[in-house]
Amino acid sequence: MNQLYFGDNLDILRGHIQDNSVDLIYLDPPFNSKADYNILFKESTGEQSKAQITAFEDSWHWNEEAERTFHEIVETAPANVVEMMRAFRQFIGQNDMMAYLVMMCVRLIELRNVLKDTGSIYLHCDPTASHYLKIILDRVFGVQNFRNEIIWMRVPSKSLMKRRLPSNHDVVFLYSKSEGYKWNHESIFQPYDENNLDQKIADKYTHYDPDGRRYRLDNLINPNSNRPNLTYEFLGVTKVWRWTKERMQAAYDAGLVIQSRPGTVPAFKRYLDEQRGKPLGDVWTDIPPINSQAAERLGYPTQKPEALLERIIRASSNEGDVVLDPFCGCGTAVTVSQRLNRTWIGIDVTHLAINLIKGRLKDMFKLEPKKDYQVIGEPEDLEGAKELASQNRYQFQWWSLSLINARPYGDKKKGADTGIDGFLYFQDEKDKVKKAIVSVKSGHVQVKDIRELGNVIDREGSEIGILITLEAASKPMVTEAVTKGYYKSLTWKKDYPKIQILTIEDLLEGKQPKLPPTVSAYKQAKKVEVQQEQGELVY
Repeated sequence: MNQLYFGDNLDILRGHIQDNSVDLIYLDPPFNSKADYNILFKESTGEQSKAQITAFEDSWHWNEEAERTFHEIVETAPANVVEMMRAFRQFIGQNDMMAYLVMMCVRLIELRNVLKDTGSIYLHCDPTASHYLKIILDRVFGVQNFRNEIIWMRVPSKSLMKRRLPSNHDVVFLYSKSEGYKWNHESIFQPYDENNLDQKIADKYTHYDPDGRRYRLDNLINPNSNRPNLTYEFLGVTKVWRWTKERMQAAYDAGLVIQSRPGTVPAFKRYLDEQRGKPLGDVWTDIPPINSQAAERLGYPTQKPEALLERIIRASSNEGDVVLDPFCGCGTAVTVSQRLNRTWIGIDVTHLAINLIKGRLKDMFKLEPKKDYQVIGEPEDLEGAKELASQNRYQFQWWSLSLINARPYGDKKKGADTGIDGFLYFQDEKDKVKKAIVSVKSGHVQVKDIRELGNVIDREGSEIGILITLEAASKPMVTEAVTKGYYKSLTWKKDYPKIQILTIEDLLEGKQPKLPPTVSAYKQAKKVEVQQEQGELVY
């Protein structure tokens, strides 16, 4: 079954993914570009939200964890990898770049372990560290298993740089685990664009049918003159032909063999639209980035085009194969694998990404977690929730918000606490979206938390406040909440408690806030229509 994991991909690769079980790996890890990447949420108006949540910090530092991982590589990695990492440390030094390379090296070793002998790995990076990463890949997978350095032009060149050329490409390294790797040769041919043909092709295909169909005349004479069984007379011409007389006659009857005038050698009409197409090279300029108006755009900062992943997955896997993305982000590799009938495994270290992927799978394919695919690593009971809260209160907060499909708000790591952890938007009056403020508490709660939430909703002009708590609310808290009264919906002719208290245990049992119909916090992914046709899934 398809699997979506929350957690550190190193731990999951070691503890959950079986060795030699994966057919294709695609990874788009942080680039060490020292940028903070944010998940951007749309406002109810459709505009980009000013409130952003840091999904991950794309920066690494040499610290105790980096030192410990380096020593683990020295003690357990193959000798050639150890010598390479020691050399790196000597000339790079103990700095941020070295910390990044240590993080990548130990994971690439584990990725090789889970890859089948017939499998391939595509590592997506940028020029910041691509030169170092290729050396690591050479050592881990073997120089002999390097297949391609693919250059993807992710944006057109811009004329903003005054002292250097603009950076507009990413690098994708392709390595196999062995010589016997899967490769679907036919998938690399791109259909010809008749309005933009190479001159060589245009000069060959110079003939047109009355309906505008383009073709060229191909030779039907056999290069081997000693073929008695293929020597016969056809249309008044005796030659050693490429085909049998029966096949030649059938092609002639179909209008595919023509003779320009009596006595001339017949020729075969080879149509341009029946050819395999233009073979793909290792510089990809035909896949545009996801612009602000793209239907597939979800607002995730490092989201890659589905066309890019589709090309990779088609080239190096077959239906039913297992595709792994250990840094799955917003889940493009996951959703494209689903569409192409591959089995998939996605791993991410933030609940923001996990929840975004779950929403994307539901919007596109109507897939439900636990029913249509496994979600592993998320808390499933109260004890698991307490464990997550003790490990990382931000992850606990984001996970808690996901239980009611609320949109996270603000970045507590970088700003003052506003008393707002998230929003739930709901539709009440015509053409007007209202909001409920959500506050999440992982520690001890008391009456003052209810009062503070009441002050926040008054300050923000919000209609409803929701308090999510890890521990049960006391009777005084419940009483204080009740005294805040009700929000009256004239449209739905119902009263909704102005302050609502929901425990994690309530949410795990399926309880939800009492609200008018809610509006999605995320931009919805485009639905994929699926129908059954002659025993096959058609998208």
